[in-house]
Formats: sequence, structure tokens, C-alpha cells
Amino acid sequence: MNETMIQCRGITKSYRKGNNVVTPLEKLDLEVAKGEFLALMGPSGSGKTTLLNLLSGIDSPTDGSLVIAGTEIAKLSRRDLTKWRAKHVGYIFQLYHLVPVLTAFENVELPLLLDDLSKKERHAKVNMALELVGLSDRMHHTPGELSGGQEQRVAIARAIVANPPLLVADEPTGDLDRESAIRILDLLRQLTREHGKSIVMVTHDAKAAAAADRTLHLEKGQLLETA
Repeated sequence: MNETMIQCRGITKSYRKGNNVVTPLEKLDLEVAKGEFLALMGPSGSGKTTLLNLLSGIDSPTDGSLVIAGTEIAKLSRRDLTKWRAKHVGYIFQLYHLVPVLTAFENVELPLLLDDLSKKERHAKVNMALELVGLSDRMHHTPGELSGGQEQRVAIARAIVANPPLLVADEPTGDLDRESAIRILDLLRQLTREHGKSIVMVTHDAKAAAAADRTLHLEKGQLLETA
């Protein structure tokens, strides 16, 4: 039996919007195995990004249990959650969020600058991450000198450079042409199958979802498994 990476039990997230209380997630249960690639689909406003933010430690649930990699992160202080997130989660965004004045190498190095690593150790990790995504030959180029697909691969290298066990991806192929999207999805599958990463990906694209091991549909705060 595969080891469990994510275990959500009765997760609820509510927040106030004006005079109303909005609850995008209510008593949600979810399990994701180590090395599993999970796709999340659902209409806009269904809570997909809210769930990603909870899984990545960017936000905390209003109620429920959220255990990731053996840690009950719902009970961590903000400071401890920040430290936990840096070691355990890599976030891949649709629009890359690269620093335009930095090279690919420097963008990937950013998450490591606060770690207690020597320059040699940092550079070895960055080189390894860029090699894994196939961009060793473009490491000295800035984002403006790269294609969209290459920028997303830099973003993936940045997400994995600290070797986190969990990757969360918010529409990682949404801004790419089909050929580039296929390459990114192949890379994500490689990260699960060859490197044991667990990936939770939000997507509106059924073709992208088909690349995952399993697809869940989020509707009115609840998850439904799709065929």
C-alpha cells in the first residue's frame, strides 16, 4: 500500500466577504498517496485554488484536520507554517512569477537563499534542477529571452530545487500552446514516477487532467471522483 502524503478530514474554509460569510470548502475529505499525480477540476469559484492554498500552507482551514507528510499543518503557528512550507511544498503558477531581471539560474536559486547552504551547495542544487527540466543550456537567459514553455520549466525547477515532497500546480499549462503543455505534463509525470513527488494540479483542461493518475471534480465544496 502506498504511503499517504495528504490526508484531509472534514476540512472547512470560511471567510467574510462584506456582510456575508463565504464557505468555498465544507467538511471536505481527501487522501493523496506519495508519488500520486492528482488533477482537480471544477467550475470557477468552486474552491479549487482555496484547496491548493490550504494544501500548500499558504492559508489555514477554519476547521478540520490537514495532515501532510506526517505533520498536522492546521495546528502550526504562522511562523512554523512558513518554515514547514519552505521544506515541503513547491508551488507552480500559471503565469510563472519569474523575476524578469534575473536569469533562469538566479530565479531557481531564490528559494535557497534563506537556507543555511554554501554557495557551492546552492549552485549544485540549481544545476541539478535545471538539468532535470532540460534547461541547462538556457540557465543564463532572462525570462524575456525564453519561450512560455521554457519559462514554465524554469518555474518548475524553482519549485523542486529544495526537493519538496509535494508540488501544487495552479493551471500550469493554461498559458501554453499544446506542444509546450504536453512537454510540461510529461515533466510532471516524470517527477511523480521517477522522483516520488506527489502533485496536486488544478486545471480546466480535460486533456491536461488525463495526464494525471486520478481526477477529482470539485463542486460546491465537495470532491467527486470522475471516470
